[in-house]
Amino acid sequence: MSIVDKMLGAVTPPESDEKRAEATAKARAAARPGDWLNAALDHHDQIRAAFESCRAAADGPARVAAMRQLSWVLVGHAMAEEVVLYPALAKAHEKAHASLAYTEQTTAKMQMAELERIPPEDEAWLDKLEHIRGAVLHHIYEEEGVWFLELKEKYDDQSFLDRRFVEEYERYAGDGSSMAPASAEPRSFRPDEDAPAAAI
Repeated sequence: MSIVDKMLGAVTPPESDEKRAEATAKARAAARPGDWLNAALDHHDQIRAAFESCRAAADGPARVAAMRQLSWVLVGHAMAEEVVLYPALAKAHEKAHASLAYTEQTTAKMQMAELERIPPEDEAWLDKLEHIRGAVLHHIYEEEGVWFLELKEKYDDQSFLDRRFVEEYERYAGDGSSMAPASAEPRSFRPDEDAPAAAI
């Protein structure tokens, strides 16, 4: 276990599934069809499903394929947050939350880069995945339970966020639709494609 893994375990208290579901329900109640929050929550659903696919993968090749799908949705979502939502959160007088959000995403990117270097057949691969999953689920919990609700309430130009968040997501993970529903499958990777750099 790396120092970063130990640090994540120490500073990332696990919330119960019930607490996470409550935060998601609270955020869904504040979202509206077609807004940035609805899109972000759909991405979160896809991220959770992608982690479950990684956990359920039966062998090394299946793990690599699942990891690529996870990386695809994480990259688009993270870049849209980092370019659009976190600066807006800082502008809405929540600089501490914006700074923590950037820090958590940077840590997860480093961990995903480590995961890519571990042989997918090894038990260490699954251990690393679980550390990343715990950190990402905690990050999502913070966003859904507090940060995004603050942004929805305090930022004065919501229509700007609606437009720009979708634009940035499409730039990095677009599939041709401006907002894919939560049930939509991420686009498939061709064997000759390299997986994008991971993020949250």
